[in-house]
Amino acid sequence: MNGKSTAFILAIALAGCGSLGRNERLITLIDGGNGLENFSRIGDAQWAVRNGRIEAGPGGKSMSFLVSKTTYGDFHARVEFWASDDANSGVFLRCQSPLEVTAENCYEANIFDQRPDPSYGTGAIVLVAKVAQPMPKAGGRWNTYEITAKGDRLTLVLNGVTTVDVQDNKLAKGHLALQWGSGTIKFRKLEITRL
Repeated sequence: MNGKSTAFILAIALAGCGSLGRNERLITLIDGGNGLENFSRIGDAQWAVRNGRIEAGPGGKSMSFLVSKTTYGDFHARVEFWASDDANSGVFLRCQSPLEVTAENCYEANIFDQRPDPSYGTGAIVLVAKVAQPMPKAGGRWNTYEITAKGDRLTLVLNGVTTVDVQDNKLAKGHLALQWGSGTIKFRKLEITRL
């Protein structure tokens, strides 16, 4: 083997090692219909696997959550979800208690197209960062949230558009939670990369 061939093979091997490090930090909490075992349930919503998705729909009487069994500090999350037009849902992060999930003790990346105050509707972090108006809509289709929490900086990207980029140092670490409040919400992917 000549020097150029050896250098080329070494470069490919090193590139592969770098990607292995990134993949080791990737945690898949939901993949299609798999993943309910990664969460504890709070509330009476009937979370179930249907058509290869984890979902909750009409029938619950109170706000309900799937709460991660693990806590996360700095991370990037990729969430694929489908919401009915009347859905009230959200992805809560850095929740301080796995038994009580609120917009006061967590950050809530909202999914709520019909919220009476649309400034904290879909694409906002409730009580922390308003979304520009007109508020983006998530109802009736598959959507992707890219959520980054790094130190005191929180960023939400909904379907490729940044809706929130804010600094807030209230919460540094905690559980993730997926909410059902009304309508139908489906999750087919939730991947976390620790930063």
